Amino acid sequence: MLIRSKAPLRLGLAGGGTDVAPYSDLFGGAVLNATISMYAYAYIKPRNDGKIVLKAVDKNMELVYKSDLKLKIDDKLALHKGAYNRIVRDFCKTPLSFELTTFVDAPAGSGLGTSSTLMVAIIGAFSEWLKLPLGEYDIAHLAYEIERIDMKMAGGKQDQYSATFGGVNFMEFFKDDKVIVNPLRIKAQYLSELSNNLVLYYTETSRLSSVIIENQQKNVREKNKKSLEAMHKMKEQAVMMKECLLKGNIDGIGEILNFGWKYKKQMADGVTNKLIDDIYNTAIKYGATGGKISGAGGGGFIFFYCPANRRFDVIDALKKFGGQAKRYDFTTNGLLTWTS
Repeated sequence: MLIRSKAPLRLGLAGGGTDVAPYSDLFGGAVLNATISMYAYAYIKPRNDGKIVLKAVDKNMELVYKSDLKLKIDDKLALHKGAYNRIVRDFCKTPLSFELTTFVDAPAGSGLGTSSTLMVAIIGAFSEWLKLPLGEYDIAHLAYEIERIDMKMAGGKQDQYSATFGGVNFMEFFKDDKVIVNPLRIKAQYLSELSNNLVLYYTETSRLSSVIIENQQKNVREKNKKSLEAMHKMKEQAVMMKECLLKGNIDGIGEILNFGWKYKKQMADGVTNKLIDDIYNTAIKYGATGGKISGAGGGGFIFFYCPANRRFDVIDALKKFGGQAKRYDFTTNGLLTWTS
């Protein structure tokens, strides 16, 4: 028996950062994101030899442990261990023996929500195997709690919910960890035009998002006026993006992205750097009307809105930076689990 799961990565189109406490607790947050055809995968093969085998194919790493109620969390496959510990604590109450294999289509720290999406995929696999009574909100919230509370990893809430629900969603965040996911019914031709015109460019660099997020949290706690005003504008951007998509004003998206990028850079130190600025300015010079870095910032993926057929000029101009444009499609499904 082999239990399988996969969860989609996401593009944070607008409002990113307003899902992070304490901002979302104090002011409420709003984010618009869309899942894409890049995934995190988790496979569980039950064992009966009293061992736990953890594998990450993309990291070329394999760890073997004696089956126990709790695995010590360190810098090696911490997400795998954190998920196991919580599943045993909350549901099984007894050690499990299994082999867990994972793979993610994008590198860690690339800005597509890889860590949280992998956590969702792992929880999904355990839920499928153990027949746990978990719905979509339950899985997303559990993934959030494991990362942010159990493992004390800095970050927001949108990634866990986008991976679980899938599709294009307008998400609202409130105090006491309340989240409302509003699925948007976007016409297929609008999404096709958006994916055609939205160039996803990987800078071949990664970053530790927690450092940037911690700076942002510090700015909120210290009531940094410039940073707070920028976050308010980012929340406005999410509403603007929602209206644009629903009404089919796809070419207006570039301007909204550019509006958001202006304020994103003011939220915290480290969001941008010289390389990112050079890439962004080059894309604008060759026909993009706006763009943003995906995720917290500092590196990873950047995407640009390129109307008409300007995507080809933009992609060609960005070759000198040594990165690469990635093809993708928007997806409608979130976490998927099955047994083979």
